[in-house]
Amino acid sequence: MSTATDGIQAGMPCWVDAMLSDVEAGKRFYGELFGWTFEDAGSEYGHYTHAFHDGKNVAALAPKPDGRMPTTWSVYFASDDATATAGRIRAAGGQIVTGPVAVGPFGTMLMAADPGGAVFGVWQAGSHKGFEKRGEPGSYGWAEVWTWDAKAVDPFYEAVFGFNVYDVSEEASVDFAIWTPGGARGGAESAVGGRVVMDDRYPKEMPAHFLTYFVVEDCDAVVRAVQRMRGRVRREPQDTPYGRFAVVADDQGADFAVIDLSQPERPEGE
Repeated sequence: MSTATDGIQAGMPCWVDAMLSDVEAGKRFYGELFGWTFEDAGSEYGHYTHAFHDGKNVAALAPKPDGRMPTTWSVYFASDDATATAGRIRAAGGQIVTGPVAVGPFGTMLMAADPGGAVFGVWQAGSHKGFEKRGEPGSYGWAEVWTWDAKAVDPFYEAVFGFNVYDVSEEASVDFAIWTPGGARGGAESAVGGRVVMDDRYPKEMPAHFLTYFVVEDCDAVVRAVQRMRGRVRREPQDTPYGRFAVVADDQGADFAVIDLSQPERPEGE
C-alpha cells in the first residue's frame, strides 16, 4: 500500500472536519472541551478553520455553505490519486457527492457515499498532509461506519481501500467488524477503523453515518463538560476492551464520540 501523506498510508483515515452553522460557537465549544486553538484559512477558502492541539493540526471546523446541509463531523481517507479512488467508488456501487476538486495548494478532495448511504471524504495531500497528531488526548482516535447493510458495505470498503474486514461481533457484543490495511495482520493492533450494524434498538429513519472518536484523558469529565456547554449525551459512558467511551453531540447537534484509552475494560477475574 502506498503512502499518500507523510506517515499516513493510502486508505488510512487522515483528517476530520465539522460542518457547522456557527463556526465561532464551535470554536468556543471545542476550544474549551479539547483545549484546541484555531486558525482561519481566510475568505478564499470559505473561512475553513484549522484546529490545533499543542500546536499540532488535529481537525477543522467549516461554515455550512447551505443551511440545509447536515451539521456533522466527516472523516477523510488518504489517497495518492483521488481520481482513481473516485473510479473505484463508482465501480463498487458508491456515489460521488462532490469532486474530485483541487483545494489550492493544500490537496484534492472528494466526498462520496457508500452503498448504504454513509458519507465520507477522500483526501489526496498537497501541502496539507493531514493529522499532525492522532491517538493522543485532544486528537482523533478512531472512526467507524454505522450502517444497516453490512453485506453491501463490507465488500465496498474492501474494494475501494483494500481493507481486510474481520468480524469481532462476539468480543464486541454487537454486530461489529474492524478494518485492517491489506497485507497487515488481523487484529485490533492493526485496525484503522470499523463497521457497526444498527439493529432494532435504533430508529429506522436514522441514516447510515460515520462516527468520529476523539481521545480524552477522562471520559466522564468530558461528558460533564459537554452537558455544561449545552451539548447532549447520546450514549452514557461505558467500558469496553478498548477504553471507556461515550457518544455525545455539540451544542449545534454534531455527533462525535470520546474515548479514554487508558481505561480498558478488564476481563472478569482480573
